[in-house]
Amino acid sequence: MVAVARPRPLRPLHPLHAILLAFPLPLFLGALISDFAYWSSFHVQWSNFSSWLIVGGLLVGGFALLWALVDLIRSGRARRKRAAIYFVVLLAMWVLGFINALVHAKDAFAIMPEALYLSAVATIFALIAAWMGYSGYPAGEEA
Repeated sequence: MVAVARPRPLRPLHPLHAILLAFPLPLFLGALISDFAYWSSFHVQWSNFSSWLIVGGLLVGGFALLWALVDLIRSGRARRKRAAIYFVVLLAMWVLGFINALVHAKDAFAIMPEALYLSAVATIFALIAAWMGYSGYPAGEEA
């Protein structure tokens, strides 16, 4: 007799949660690219683009964060740790994005280099959150 270990199939995110999670990464990445363009050229419009992209990331990211909170509350014991880490990563992304929005509210010349650093870290957290969210969780775990 041979024991064969098979990985359990993964359960994906709810489709609406997946749609909400799809927006923060490209929006925060666009803000990072806009901040880099402003840092390179000092054309004020790049700072404005970045501000708009950050607000979009915060808006949709806030709904994804709310969904993650509900999922954390409803999750069973087997999934609670992963759901908590996912929620904390999304929360860190949102808080850093909010701080970045406050930094971008200043005069365009005064936002560098903080805006570039905050955009980079918020983008990294958005990437981690998307990776965690889209990787699923084992189907045998309680919902």
